[in-house]
Amino acid sequence: MADVDATRGTGPAPRPDALRAAENGAFDDQHPPRADLVSDCVHCGFCLTTCPTYVLWGEEMDSPRGRIHLIAQGLEGEPLSESMVGHFDNCLGCMACVTACPSGVRYDRLIEDTRAQVERRHPRGARDRALRAAIFAVFPYPRRLRLLRGPLWAYQRSGLQRLVARTGLLDRLAPTLATLDSLAPRLRGVPRPPRRVAARGARRAVVGMLTGCVQSAFFPEVNSATVRILAAEGCEVLIPSGQGCCGALSVHNGRRAEAEGFARRLIDTFERTGMDWFVVNAAGCGSSLKEYGELLADDPAYAARAAAFAAKVRDLAELLVELGPVAERHPLPITVAYHDACHLGHAQGVRAQPRALLRGIPGLEVREIAEAEICCGSAGVWNVLNPEPAAELGDRKAAAVLDTGAALLVTANPGCLMQVAAAVRRRGGEIALAHTAQVLDASLRNLGADVLTDRRG
Repeated sequence: MADVDATRGTGPAPRPDALRAAENGAFDDQHPPRADLVSDCVHCGFCLTTCPTYVLWGEEMDSPRGRIHLIAQGLEGEPLSESMVGHFDNCLGCMACVTACPSGVRYDRLIEDTRAQVERRHPRGARDRALRAAIFAVFPYPRRLRLLRGPLWAYQRSGLQRLVARTGLLDRLAPTLATLDSLAPRLRGVPRPPRRVAARGARRAVVGMLTGCVQSAFFPEVNSATVRILAAEGCEVLIPSGQGCCGALSVHNGRRAEAEGFARRLIDTFERTGMDWFVVNAAGCGSSLKEYGELLADDPAYAARAAAFAAKVRDLAELLVELGPVAERHPLPITVAYHDACHLGHAQGVRAQPRALLRGIPGLEVREIAEAEICCGSAGVWNVLNPEPAAELGDRKAAAVLDTGAALLVTANPGCLMQVAAAVRRRGGEIALAHTAQVLDASLRNLGADVLTDRRG
């Protein structure tokens, strides 16, 4: 792993005495957070105003530099205390600090390696263990998630969801269930895309496509729009069945071995397709897929294959801008507020491309959101594990979104769509929501703006 990261972070290798201390302290020798990356932090404080938990609480140990200080203590031999773990768990992993840092500190590597240590070495309480076990028994498995569609559809259509919301019982008796209930999107019936879709007109590229877990189960219309766009722009689209999870949720929560297994399976599924590019329409997934080379660097059977695979990964907006438009854009007279999903803007640095796609649609006006760098509070499953602070961040984001006066909120991540929709409902506000792919698809198909303003979570 040190060799893989060498191009991204410079500095002396970790001292042998620091590694010996790590073995007896907070961390073992399986990918401990690197001492040279810790030493890159000069504690300047540029990260503070962009860190969601520091913005909420003003607590130094719940800032990036504070957590880096705790990591340094762990490397020096301090035990992995309950308090230390609490501050690590509080991190959303939004990577706004990586964008803000003038020293180029690889906080993303540090927190990811630290979380893997926590998951292996820290005994959690029974309730926390049970909740995490339930989450990771369902969320990374598309088929299991799809089994929930029927009961959820009946719950929504019967009026029972509205009745439960009025009573407030879930909020009092089962806050976690109340959070899941508030996040659940309104389901729409959409056929699954075929395994192969031919390019329209001259073929410009062959692309594999990730269907995802939450995306395929609860936002299948986004996948359908993505396929239509790619085909219209001259791409042959390959969607093998049984592709499974990419491992993003697991790796972001310290479940490294689980993430490695998902990554190997996805590589096995797609590398024989002959694809030129691998397209992703969910920000968190794309961020992890681009790091497969680092994730599997220690696996001699997969290291080179993972690096080659990662080099082909592109976010949908990223690839479309690289290829350039060929399909005609029809007018959409609508104002949109564009929300940067953290793992697209901060982790992948993809900010200009989605805006360029939106501004390329005649009649469409893009409005910027205040405090764009602050996370909406979704952060994978952070909002399920930490419902109260997540709701505070969601409310803050919803207020900023509604202040734009836009008719439509656009973003590129299913978690953000669910989180902001729930917060807007709590505030009694009203705004339509859509994925970037849905907006571009509506323009290419000349459907008009009404098809988008009907999407209200």
